[in-house]
Amino acid sequence: MTTIIVCDTCDYSLLDKLHNGKTGGEILAEHVERISTGTAITVRRQSCLMGCERHCNVAIQGDGKLTYVLGKFDPTAYSAEAVVEYAERHAESESGQVPFKQWPQGVKGHFVARIPSLK
Repeated sequence: MTTIIVCDTCDYSLLDKLHNGKTGGEILAEHVERISTGTAITVRRQSCLMGCERHCNVAIQGDGKLTYVLGKFDPTAYSAEAVVEYAERHAESESGQVPFKQWPQGVKGHFVARIPSLK
């Protein structure tokens, strides 16, 4: 099972914490939750992934697979679509590694870290 963890405390932008009373992380999480409905992807919200300089952070992880941390997203449906599409490819991969040519355009340039599996 692949899980997308969305930081729900991330700022809306470099200049603004909130937009219409919501953080950017909350807005991005809503988009990811909506777009992932009907997929095998699980979405979980987490307060602070400690990537504040790269607001709108997510982590993509699965049992026995590499975990990827991505950040610096705009809290938009476009960003959420790219994250969910990448997570689906992560789920299909035995190791969690997705070949570069299969990355959605919307995640390119957003990778922060690759964390080895504990197993």
